[in-house]
Formats: sequence, structure tokens, C-alpha cells
Amino acid sequence: MRKILFVSTGLAYGGAETQLKEVAIRLKQRGWGVRVVSLLPPAAYVEELQQAGIHVDSLQMRRKVPDPRALLRLARIIREERPDVVHAYMFHANLIARFVRLLAPVPVLVCSIRSLREGGWFRERAYQVTDWLADITTHVSQRGLERYVCAGVVPVHKIEYIPNGVDLSRFAPNPQERPQKRHTMNLHENFVWLAVGRLEAPKDYPLMLNAFHQVYRQFPQARLLIIGDGMLRLALERQIADIELVNAVQLLGIRQDVPDWMRIADAYVMSSAWEGMPNVLLEAHASGLPVVCTDVGGCAEIVQHRVSGFLVPPGDADALAQAMIQMMSLSEAERQAMGQAGRAHVMANFEIEQVVSRWEALYCEWIERKACRK
Repeated sequence: MRKILFVSTGLAYGGAETQLKEVAIRLKQRGWGVRVVSLLPPAAYVEELQQAGIHVDSLQMRRKVPDPRALLRLARIIREERPDVVHAYMFHANLIARFVRLLAPVPVLVCSIRSLREGGWFRERAYQVTDWLADITTHVSQRGLERYVCAGVVPVHKIEYIPNGVDLSRFAPNPQERPQKRHTMNLHENFVWLAVGRLEAPKDYPLMLNAFHQVYRQFPQARLLIIGDGMLRLALERQIADIELVNAVQLLGIRQDVPDWMRIADAYVMSSAWEGMPNVLLEAHASGLPVVCTDVGGCAEIVQHRVSGFLVPPGDADALAQAMIQMMSLSEAERQAMGQAGRAHVMANFEIEQVVSRWEALYCEWIERKACRK
């Protein structure tokens, strides 16, 4: 049995962590020995991973508090587990996984960069000077890969593009259930916009609310549902009250039934200031929803402008509002055609089992390379 140890900065309801969970469970089903280590105390997915037979450890680090003991704890786990591959997700996990190679045997180290930018100059310099400790770095979007190569952070021969994947069976349209669920949720004839994501600065929800305020003045039947939680919740609640959208916008908090909300929505909206490869756009298109989103990170690799949705510049509330108004002005048949085009594109390029096969091929390639060098 080949073994893999995933090392993540944290386990929360974020895109990177969700993708890690999906890949880990499917590798376990394919016969890999899988173990997951979180630098921070995990806040999500532990039960799902354990139910799949995957052991989860925490290095018990605290945010913004360096702890050299965590490196020793990880080294001890690696000596105990003896994995064939260590795969690290996100900046802090990437760094600690690189340094741990100086203390414990790591046959193959894969590091994954998850955003167009994972911080400022210091973080990119840290990646650059520790690159020799990684065997291969991956990026979740082609645009992000090109930026990191052009910036001299990672050599072109040591970085590979592997996108996120989505479970098409879990996120799928269900026209039969839609009318009843909309009636149950008191949505009736409203046009429902859905947004899913952490209530944090990168998602730029204040801009989304400002754009929706313009939409609402023209289409008072419009509704905006936002799934997620975070440090900006109180500020967003105040903004919603200040611009008099209390009856039109709902902050739904963290939900485990996101596919159901995707099925009752009419369109999906995203206002992020920066991204990597947003899982939620894959999920929205898999659910047959047309999308309006900012053109950041790998969004243009998912949303085909004027085919499956509309792309707008980041930081421009007016442009976002106009694209939302344009979407609402289309006929239902035209919006459905956009959603169907999005689902077909996702099916062809981002189906989760295909993506897991790409990861498995990468791991096996590097295991074999290292075996040949012995």
C-alpha cells in the first residue's frame, strides 16, 4: 500500500480544505494509506475524514504564533507513518513541510499554492529560497502558475497545473424539487442570487452589497442569499441595514446543504478581490447556474464570458451591478442555456475523479523517479 500524508495549514470550510478532504477520501477509496495533519486545531471535516478511515492529527499551533515544537511533532509523525508522499496545502503548511525534510525522511514532497497571491513580497521570497526542498509545486490555476513563474518564485520546470474538482453527482440540477423548495422557503416568484464563501476581506462582500443595492432598485423582486460566516459578519449586517436591504438580503451562516440552495437559486454571484480556483464556481456551474463574477485568479478558466456567465473587473461595483442586471434581463431559456454550458464545461474539465487521477499520476511519477535514483 502506498501512503500519503496531507499537511494543511488548517481544516475549515474553505476551498483548499474542502478540496483536500475530497481528494483524501477518494485516494483512500482507491487503496492508498491516507493521513491528514492540520497545523491549527481543525474546525471542519474531521468526522467525515475519520468515517472514511483517515486519521487526523493536529500540531496545535495558534494563528500568528510561531512554534518550533510543531516542526518536531510533524517530524515524529512522518517517522511513525513513513509516507511515500507528503502533500502540503497553503503557505504555512508548505513551509513547514519543506523544513521538516531536514529532520525526517520525506521521499516525495508536493507543495500546492492555492491563490494568485499567497501574500506579499516576504512570502514569495520564502517560497523562492526554500524551493530546493520541494520536489514539485502545483498551482490550482493556469493564470496563477504563470504569475509565479514570471515573478521568479518557482522555476517553470518545477511547477504543474492541477485544478480543483467537483462532485457532479452531488451538485446537479433538480427541476422537479425546485418549485416546492422555493415555496417552502417563501421565495415564490423572486429572482434569487446565491453567494457562498467566508465573510472575509478576499471575498469583498461590501462591494457585492453595493452592487446588489443598484440591482434591487431596478428589480425589487431580487433576493440575495449569502452562505458563510466570518469576521466581517457584523460589519455586513450594519451595511445591509444602512442601505436598506434587510428585506432583500439574508446571511444564512454556515450550511451543510449548499447543493439544495444551489438548486433553488436562479444565478450565482461572486465579488472576490482575489482567488485561486474557486470551488464554489465549479459547484454553481455543476448545479446548472449561470454565473456573474469578478475576473480574478482562475475564474476565467471556469466561467466562459457570455457563454456560461459574465466576467467583470474586480473592485468595480457598477460593473458587477450591470452584469447582474444584464443576467436578470435575459429570458429564463437564455439563462438555462448558460447554466447548461457551464455544467458541460465543468463536466469536461473539472470532474473530481478525473482530478484525483491527475494527482495520483503525479504522485506515482515522483515515487518512481525517486526509486530510479536509488
